[in-house]
Amino acid sequence: MINCDYCQHETKFVSSKVVYGVDYGMIYLCRPCGAWVGVHVGTVKPKGRLANAKLRKLRVKAHKAFDPIWMNGKKKRGTAYKRLSEWLEIDYEDCHIGLFDEAMCRKVVEVCQDYEL
Repeated sequence: MINCDYCQHETKFVSSKVVYGVDYGMIYLCRPCGAWVGVHVGTVKPKGRLANAKLRKLRVKAHKAFDPIWMNGKKKRGTAYKRLSEWLEIDYEDCHIGLFDEAMCRKVVEVCQDYEL
């Protein structure tokens, strides 16, 4: 298990059906504060860090701003993430929206609006 970044309680490893009503795989869920993170299929490895409702909404916005850059076929996904890491001034290995906090998600939206990656 992992401890929650928000309230420090221990998370539970549960089906995502608990939060989505449909089973999309397993998640780590902090029941006291409602933060969760999905895991990679067939593993117990989190896809990122726990997110509360506010951070989840910001991650969705970040993906909506960034994903079209590589999904339109003009850039390969890896190339787009490499360029994003340069604009954010972070290591490419750390450039994953699931790892970002609120401030970094806002920066992704800003960078994607202001620059062609």
